[in-house]
Amino acid sequence: MSAVPEPILQALSLSKATLSTSGLGSGFTSTGTIHAQVPSTGPQERQYFVKTSSNGTAAEEMFTGESESLNAIAASVPGFCPKALAHGALDQKTHFLATEYLDLRIRGKSTGQETLAQRLGKLHSTPAPPDPETGRARFGFPVPTFCGDTKQPNRFCDSWADFYANERLLTVLATSEERNGRDKGLREAVEKTAGVVVPRLLGDGHLGYKDGVGEGVTPVVIHGDLWSGNASRGRIVGEEPGDVVYDPSACYGHSEFELGIMNMFGGFGGKFFEEYHAIVPKTEPVAEYRDRVELYELYHHLNHHAIFGGGYRSGAMTIMEGLLRKYGRE
Repeated sequence: MSAVPEPILQALSLSKATLSTSGLGSGFTSTGTIHAQVPSTGPQERQYFVKTSSNGTAAEEMFTGESESLNAIAASVPGFCPKALAHGALDQKTHFLATEYLDLRIRGKSTGQETLAQRLGKLHSTPAPPDPETGRARFGFPVPTFCGDTKQPNRFCDSWADFYANERLLTVLATSEERNGRDKGLREAVEKTAGVVVPRLLGDGHLGYKDGVGEGVTPVVIHGDLWSGNASRGRIVGEEPGDVVYDPSACYGHSEFELGIMNMFGGFGGKFFEEYHAIVPKTEPVAEYRDRVELYELYHHLNHHAIFGGGYRSGAMTIMEGLLRKYGRE
């Protein structure tokens, strides 16, 4: 146990607490648990979860994005993820994020309204808050977020196709080239996919329509990095046990965007998707559902290539080649 830095004590309104490391670091941050004695009728310990990073301005932006992401999810589905309580600077380079404590030692299996499918279905059935500048439902997010250490600007757009092409595919391509060098073949494929396949599958007047009739898609809060390692059974203090999520990289987007990374890494069986789609039906045109999920999975292949390099390029190219064969000539 070690002392908790003063800026964290002040942010949480604590007079004294200790910090134990948890060994749950993501590779981009260090993590720990705060143990604090709080005033009550008798001695009572309260726990908090804390992340730190010494990556300067990037750490500040990362924790701001994660804080907003957590609270956007928690506001729509209380108990589905811990709320962010504070974030700030420890010194010129090091920043922190403090959240409610999430106990992942809860045994058993979630049932009823507490399953991942039910809670994610509720999240994706709840319209996202409006763009704070215009007051309208738009695709984006109030602050940048990070998927891994890749910055996502999240500038608001009226069109989901524009957002996905520009704020995801072309942005992560630029990040990849900054880190891995210019790649002519990859750039040509991404630009053609963004310019041809994205408007064909996600375009206004098409996505959310059947035989020319529909209402398009409504922005909902997307976790943004929902692989099986960011979901578990757990309990937040004051809430009922159930399936929970953490480490989000949120945006206001099309619900099926969530399914891209879930499909990429697996871990979510047929029963999950059956239960989820009973709440959130597949978007029209349903016949293009699998192709849309592949298109959304593409972003995460590109992002993993930007972060790790190596074999993720081939996965991205395989997806784009298949989609371009099917839609690139239309």
